[in-house]
Amino acid sequence: MRLELTAEQAEFQQQIEAFARDVVAFRAAGIDRSGEFPADVIHAAAQHGLCGVTIPKQWGGAGRDYVSYALAIEAIARASATVAVALSVTNSLVAEVIAYAGRDHQRERWLRPLARGEAVGSFALSSGDHAGVIVVWARTGEPGAKGISCFLVEAGVSGLHVGKHEDKMGLRASTTVSLSFEDLRLPASALMGAEGQGFGIAMAALDGGRVGIAAQATGIGLAALDAAVRYAKDRQAFGQPIANYQAIQWMLADMATELAAARMLMLKAASAKETQDKSTVEASMAKLAASEAAHKAADKAMQILASAGYRRGSVVERLFRDVRATEIYQGTSEAQRMIIAANVLANG
Repeated sequence: MRLELTAEQAEFQQQIEAFARDVVAFRAAGIDRSGEFPADVIHAAAQHGLCGVTIPKQWGGAGRDYVSYALAIEAIARASATVAVALSVTNSLVAEVIAYAGRDHQRERWLRPLARGEAVGSFALSSGDHAGVIVVWARTGEPGAKGISCFLVEAGVSGLHVGKHEDKMGLRASTTVSLSFEDLRLPASALMGAEGQGFGIAMAALDGGRVGIAAQATGIGLAALDAAVRYAKDRQAFGQPIANYQAIQWMLADMATELAAARMLMLKAASAKETQDKSTVEASMAKLAASEAAHKAADKAMQILASAGYRRGSVVERLFRDVRATEIYQGTSEAQRMIIAANVLANG
């Protein structure tokens, strides 16, 4: 069993870590304060192949494997969770869906603009008002999963109404909005796959999306650990760094251990997405473990920094707000437990 990265994966990881450190981290606090979608950062990310990581080169993507994609999202999330989730949605839930289920004219129309950062994708579970293309599901037939179809809706089309920008606790610049449709008519060319295949397309998209969220969560958790370690080494109490005290050490040990375990599940799920026909359970396990480990890490970091972390504008305060969403979107922790339990019971 090989646990080390390939030379190509390691090189890509180092490249993205440098971009995250030099460009994304510099903008993270301002993005959070303003709540404005960071279009310039997304454009810069596209220059590093981050807007179409796994999309084949023939369609303008970087053509990389899923482990490389997960490592990239983790590195970006360590700097800015908002930028990471924007990239995750564009990659996992839009570009990959079009590459997997789209027709050639849909791939030709959208994959290159998405990969170049000229268009942003939106997934109509929680959508953005900056999207150029939106993946939408609608009932076209009988009740149940077999009656659902998948469509591509271009921004600005008549009948599409975009609601107000929701003022969220965290991930403030990821622009979550409501969508409504009034007498919206689409041509047959907007259908992705065949009629009635929409539910399967959605489930396949979420398998990849949940790997992306697991990677985002581990990145946030590792950023919280970094902040806690730095503070523990610098903060003096009773004549010595608080890192010397067992209570602090135990919190740091728990954070590091739980994040390492979650990270292994995340990488396993990324590998499964690449090598298996179906990776639903692996993706659910990774998202569940990573989101909850990251939440605990942010909470413990807040405890270690105390008032320095609780202040508005501190890095840990931002991480604490951002991480909570990872246990909610693309399937709550409760939903992931249902998926995992169903598999355990079916195979037990």
